[in-house]
Amino acid sequence: MGSRATHERRRARLVEEGLTDVELARLRSPIGLDLGASTPQETAVSILAEVLAARAGTAGAPLTTTSGPIHGETA
Repeated sequence: MGSRATHERRRARLVEEGLTDVELARLRSPIGLDLGASTPQETAVSILAEVLAARAGTAGAPLTTTSGPIHGETA
């Protein structure tokens, strides 16, 4: 978490510690989807939304801009 500047400082420290480009590519910052969050609770929702989208392999786009089924097949 943190600003873009914080991310760059963190990344520089990790490079100094010997992390590889592959390892550094796994970092995501600033984290969260742009939901216009202004409270800690809203920030938490935006972070969780990004985590869920990444886990599902989606972009986190509004459903109104997508086509096809909303939910995958159920078991």
